[in-house]
Amino acid sequence: MSTFGKRLRECREAKKLSQQDLAKLMKTVHTVIGKYELDKMKPSIEVAGRLAKVLDTTVGHLMGEVDTTNVLKDPDMLKRLNDLNELSEQDKDGILYALDGLLRDAKARKAYGR
Repeated sequence: MSTFGKRLRECREAKKLSQQDLAKLMKTVHTVIGKYELDKMKPSIEVAGRLAKVLDTTVGHLMGEVDTTNVLKDPDMLKRLNDLNELSEQDKDGILYALDGLLRDAKARKAYGR
């Protein structure tokens, strides 16, 4: 079972932040982040919300209420998806159609060892 601390650490590492880096962004000290990650201390809901925002995730994910297998952790990919979401439906459909074709081709090459 994944704990708050473990999820926090995974998100921090996915953003390539040290505990010290995250502490600076949160205006606290690295020992507090360490205690969160070791599940020795739990943040308030306000702090959990700020952590989620800084780490480009949700409080639900950090709390274990959201399945982690479908959570996008790569901030660059998340930004691309957010940019895509802001386009018109016609533009989104065109991009997704092209992307589906590229993914299908890449999977076929992988399957046939090319």
